[in-house]
Amino acid sequence: MTDEPPMSVARKLEAILLIVDEPQSLVALATAVGEPVPAVRQAVEGLVADYDGLTGGPRRGFELREVGGGWRLYVREDYDDLVGEFVNTQAPSRLSQAALETLAVIAYKQPVSRGQVAAVRAVNVDSVVRTLLARGLVTEVGSDPETGAILYGTTDALLVNLGINSLDELPAISPLLDDVDAVGGDGLDERGVR
Repeated sequence: MTDEPPMSVARKLEAILLIVDEPQSLVALATAVGEPVPAVRQAVEGLVADYDGLTGGPRRGFELREVGGGWRLYVREDYDDLVGEFVNTQAPSRLSQAALETLAVIAYKQPVSRGQVAAVRAVNVDSVVRTLLARGLVTEVGSDPETGAILYGTTDALLVNLGINSLDELPAISPLLDDVDAVGGDGLDERGVR
């Protein structure tokens, strides 16, 4: 039976930093790795120096940057074009069911705010809308004059992906819904059946 050496704070941080989508504060990182904040601060400084090639190793193609009060791994600016080209040549992955539902709401109700989409779907749609924006399927089209909320609409990329020329070619949504005349406001007909 061999005793493995304890994981170093820096290795723990690397594992966490590889999976985060948003910059993480030192406190959040310390909580995640179960280490005191001063030890995490020191490890972060060591990782920055290591990735920048200041500790005798090579300068990496990525860097650990502090942005908005938090730390996150980023592609080094020197490689932005290379990575952008690579990402754009990859076959796009399929959209999740949540993304498809959110996209449908935006397509049929545009211009629409995140709050309005969330009300229709009855779930938080922030990350899904970010995904759709990143994929170029939706875009910001303005803001609501009353609330200031950002309004979203679909892009030409969606039309291309659907193989249609305009949103007018989308199938009518009313046949997919309950007959409004036959169904009461509670969604039940006179027999109490949906």
